[in-house]
Amino acid sequence: MKTKNRFLLAITSVLLLINVTIFAQEEKKAQYYTVTTMHFNLDNDSDADWKAVEKEYMDKVTMKNDYVMNAGYYTHLYTANSTDVKYVQVYSSWEDIDKAGQRNSELEKEAWPDETARKAFLKKQGDFYQQVHSDEIYTILPGGKSSSDPVGEDWILYVRTQHMAYPENAPEGELGKLRTEYLENVIYKNDLIKGYYPHRHFWGHDSSEFIEAFFLESMDDLAKMNDKNGELYQAHFKDEDARKDFWNKISKYYTGVHGDEIYSIVSDLRK
Repeated sequence: MKTKNRFLLAITSVLLLINVTIFAQEEKKAQYYTVTTMHFNLDNDSDADWKAVEKEYMDKVTMKNDYVMNAGYYTHLYTANSTDVKYVQVYSSWEDIDKAGQRNSELEKEAWPDETARKAFLKKQGDFYQQVHSDEIYTILPGGKSSSDPVGEDWILYVRTQHMAYPENAPEGELGKLRTEYLENVIYKNDLIKGYYPHRHFWGHDSSEFIEAFFLESMDDLAKMNDKNGELYQAHFKDEDARKDFWNKISKYYTGVHGDEIYSIVSDLRK
């Protein structure tokens, strides 16, 4: 009887451990993006292949770093600077950002135990970029739409940056309700939008930034997306007065100033 009880206790403990682990995994949610904007070094005369070098680092370090939920590279397609490279990482907490950096250092030493070889690789990696770069941290907003399809070679990232206004006496919760209505009736119903990722400034140069990132399968789909959004908007707000009323309400939360950028998604460099 004692043996049976010990067996049942052991089974119960294992099941409890499994349930706790599953619950912890389900509770882990993306909370922050870090965005590092770098620039290709056009004077780099190395014969090394940029994508191959970054793929080696990602396989040996980033993929093994549990503090980094997701990561990816995005290169200039239509931006102000043709040397632009953005490296985006996703974290579940503020503490994980610091922990991830420490873990990277540990994994680098494991991947390249010889210090000389490690320094040589990191120098080769660093030589692809100019020394000047910038870093931003964004809070991930609710209402995102994650891509369920594997990212293809021709996929693009369209980034729309708006700037928040802060109207006095605005009804509490109004902006959230307006955004939800638009998301549910336009963004979520537009099948051309493979992924939608809204985020706001948390740490960086401009506290008014509100950014929406769209994953699309091709440049052709960008124009089609805008047309489809217009059709869905009119289908939901069938009355012109209703459309104007919605627009007047939501537009007071933005300055009207916005910027647009388009990047190629490097499908081979993703976690």
